[in-house]
Amino acid sequence: MIKYFVVCLSLVSLVSCSTGVIKRSNHGKSPRKKARPYFTGVKKKVALLKFFNESPYGGEDLSITATEELRKELHRTQGFVLDRMGSKIFGSSKEIYSGGGVKLVQMARKAKMNGVNFVVFGRVIEARIREKSDEIGVVRQTKAYTESKVEIRIFDVNSNKEIYTETIRGFADDSSFRFFAADRESKLEYRRDLLRYVVKVAIRKSIPRILALAEKLEWVGRVARIVGNKIYVNAGRTSGINIGDILKVVTEGVEIFDPETGALIGVAKGEVKGTVEIIDYVGPDAAIAILHSGGSVHEGDFVQLY
Repeated sequence: MIKYFVVCLSLVSLVSCSTGVIKRSNHGKSPRKKARPYFTGVKKKVALLKFFNESPYGGEDLSITATEELRKELHRTQGFVLDRMGSKIFGSSKEIYSGGGVKLVQMARKAKMNGVNFVVFGRVIEARIREKSDEIGVVRQTKAYTESKVEIRIFDVNSNKEIYTETIRGFADDSSFRFFAADRESKLEYRRDLLRYVVKVAIRKSIPRILALAEKLEWVGRVARIVGNKIYVNAGRTSGINIGDILKVVTEGVEIFDPETGALIGVAKGEVKGTVEIIDYVGPDAAIAILHSGGSVHEGDFVQLY
């Protein structure tokens, strides 16, 4: 009898130490690619809008999780400059969805003047968890199967149209030993952690695709001011502009509308007016240039890599 009591006590002690520890498997989880150690191109300026959660689980917490995970992953690639003014221009993802994307088209020129290259927005469509527990025993094993569905969309400010939309799923299964009388708060926190985790998995899957798309898009900056023979450009050291770079100066593209429907078809490329050469930096992310060829450069003109 004493021997049986000692064995039971040892078992309870062992399980107590493991309660609350989540052991995740690799099911449904894609390996994370290492961040690029050094980015040599000019970084695109991105306006990241706050995601929203339309699933019945997770509430505002999953909205924040999706947004901040995407912000962190984009920063980790070293290929983007995240523009904090984007949300002031466009609002949140929920506002964009509610308005059918009209605000993106309406505010594209203002965003372009602020140096934004594209807008990333989206939503958590689905986030759910299913649990199955052993029906008998003082210590029961609980298995949880969790999945998420996240939609990510990208609007190209320069062409004034949406260029990317994809729904990405995240999966994870988990198991832990827990007492049948575990407190309710511990169970809720356990579920919250799993839901956050699968949303992060979905977000991380999107990064290689966003990188591949961004590399195909042209970087566009702007002539912010002209003082004497100095031409100030709204991109510099942070954006990856180097001293000695030659930028072509282009006029604003013309919007092309369908004559029958009135719908915007796209934006034609502007005309090249000349080139400028970067000679110095000013502030954290601006540069000074001088005229290299051509002429008639004005404030508000756009610049691109030559």
